[in-house]
Amino acid sequence: MSTPEARRRDRIGGGRAVALIDGNSFYCSCERVFDPKLAAVPVIVLSNNDGCAIARTSEAKALGIRMGDPFFKIRDLCRAQGVRVFSSNYTLYGDMSGRTNAVYRQFSPQVEIYSIDESFLNLTDVAPALRVELARDLRATVRAWTGIPTCVGIGPTKTLAKLANHIAKTVPALGGVCDLTDPAAYAHWLCRIDVAEVWGIGRASLAKLQAMGVESVADLRDLDPRPVRKGLTVVGERIIYELRGAACLPLEMVPARRKGCAVTRSFSSRITERAALEEAVAAHATRLGEKLRREGLGTNHVTIFYHTSEHDRDAPMRSVSTTMRLPEHSSDTLALIKAARHGVAKTWREPGERPWRYSKAGIVTNDLVPLSHSPRALIGALDRERSGPLMAAMDACNARWGRGAVVPARAGLVSRRDWNTKFEMRTPRYTTQVGELPVAYV
Repeated sequence: MSTPEARRRDRIGGGRAVALIDGNSFYCSCERVFDPKLAAVPVIVLSNNDGCAIARTSEAKALGIRMGDPFFKIRDLCRAQGVRVFSSNYTLYGDMSGRTNAVYRQFSPQVEIYSIDESFLNLTDVAPALRVELARDLRATVRAWTGIPTCVGIGPTKTLAKLANHIAKTVPALGGVCDLTDPAAYAHWLCRIDVAEVWGIGRASLAKLQAMGVESVADLRDLDPRPVRKGLTVVGERIIYELRGAACLPLEMVPARRKGCAVTRSFSSRITERAALEEAVAAHATRLGEKLRREGLGTNHVTIFYHTSEHDRDAPMRSVSTTMRLPEHSSDTLALIKAARHGVAKTWREPGERPWRYSKAGIVTNDLVPLSHSPRALIGALDRERSGPLMAAMDACNARWGRGAVVPARAGLVSRRDWNTKFEMRTPRYTTQVGELPVAYV
């Protein structure tokens, strides 16, 4: 009669195998691909409006730069230590992500894109003895074809694959690959890794586990799932089973249908005029329409919000939010802009002696439905026969000539938006804009 430990070894040693591969300091690595001089140089990438650090190379981390550090606080450190600082270049990063996933599909037909820099691969059909070799080949191929350095973690479940990826990153001797489907590696590492590194364990859960005397991943794995469920909900119970090698999280080959969508931006400079605010929300509505049409979805309501900044302590504070209804579900940019502008008109207040200085605005919607199956309105129905071709033509122009090539006049010309998000240190969009292609000199 087999013991629980023996059954666990059987699960770990064979059967299902999932790999998690991610790009190391992905945004920074994308910048390094097109500028070899950045190799071994500390590099950071900033958030929108060049606000705070959202990506750091190992060299930058060694200087004490933390995730989320405001740039104005570390500006002098960056200048003194020769840190190269870049604005976010999401167009480039998104395209490089697509290229790396194209490589992943050469190694596994089943790939779940988890985030812009992380993907899960199904390696169940790969013989256990060949998994590490394949992972190393995968890393080498991605590096050769895209220039992006990666690490690979392999496990019988997604939670263990995520943990293996963490080990691969932090233990240089492993050469960027860790395989927890190997029973020996599984037994060796789980008792040596802090429970805080487990995927899904946040600060509140960590405090509860520490109060229970849980220190290592192995300690968590060996807990009785039933009392854990009472303290950490079903998520904690699922984590325990995943750590034991019992898969609770399947690979998702087809992304779940979007349920909600939001377009929000902080302004590069404060807005005090109604016309500028209306232009901003119109631009956000334009982007919202693009996102909805890409997935064939529609909405029958939008929530518009705008507010001042808590950091402007000498200025009056105001925060506004209102929801506007559409006659029926739609992804028509013009209908969305009309609703957004009505939202501003409904809530706008003329300033007194001390004007409100608005720092951010956005448009949010939820309960999205496939537009092809949405009901039509009896009164005030939108003209889909006209709207469809018009929106398709606008999207085609923007796809060919770049986003913002064709926009409704209400959204303003991209080059003349004084409030637009600031990217003062953004590199060219090397892979998607003809006019910004890299040039080689021989």
